[in-house]
Amino acid sequence: MAKWLMFAILVVAITAGAAQAESASDVIKTSGGDLKITFIGHGSLMFTYQGKVIHVDPYGKLADYGSFPKADLVLITHEHADHLDLDALKKVGKENIPVVMTETCAQKIKGGPVMRNGDVQTVAGIKIEAVPAYNLIHMRAPGQPYHPKGVGNGYVLTFGDKRVYVAGDTENIPETKGLKDVDIAFLPMNLPYTMTPEMVADAAKAFKPKILYPYHTGDTDISKIKKLMKGEQGIELRIRKMK
Repeated sequence: MAKWLMFAILVVAITAGAAQAESASDVIKTSGGDLKITFIGHGSLMFTYQGKVIHVDPYGKLADYGSFPKADLVLITHEHADHLDLDALKKVGKENIPVVMTETCAQKIKGGPVMRNGDVQTVAGIKIEAVPAYNLIHMRAPGQPYHPKGVGNGYVLTFGDKRVYVAGDTENIPETKGLKDVDIAFLPMNLPYTMTPEMVADAAKAFKPKILYPYHTGDTDISKIKKLMKGEQGIELRIRKMK
């Protein structure tokens, strides 16, 4: 019996390790210690900082969230099913953890806190700023943007002396281009729902993050953003697998 129990534990540990090993990660030095960024895919990210685990838009089609570390904080950018996945949320969260969400998300899940565009809160010890996320150009139908203004959020998270912007589903809107002092930016490039490579380059050149990660890239041609950002001083383009 004991041998079978030990074997089962070993299998679970190996499976969990393998799931996480499939997701690449970067480590960023901050004044408060290392920030580990794990690139799960699509719009899903995991940050590890000062012993805390922060999941952004966990999506169960990308990974077995039961094998990842349990979250101390979850952020949901908007209510679409590839960002608000109720099953993944159940697997990733500890009991009663804060789930930062939009008003439309709060119609589907309880627990808050709800953040509106422009709000600033400190949750689980992390300063969070809610940034508008919406379409100006790409429309579901005439006059019906894929992401209407005032509904979705991007988030700026502060880790020590580093500010990390996770844009959510948005275009190169004035609120994004007007950001200040962003060290790391995740900008979406999933057509036709978010930005073209040209929009990503336009936004990045406006607010000048030190590191730019295109994410939520779908089938967009990644080579285009490489060409558009080539030679741009002060912005390091990092390509990771975030389809």
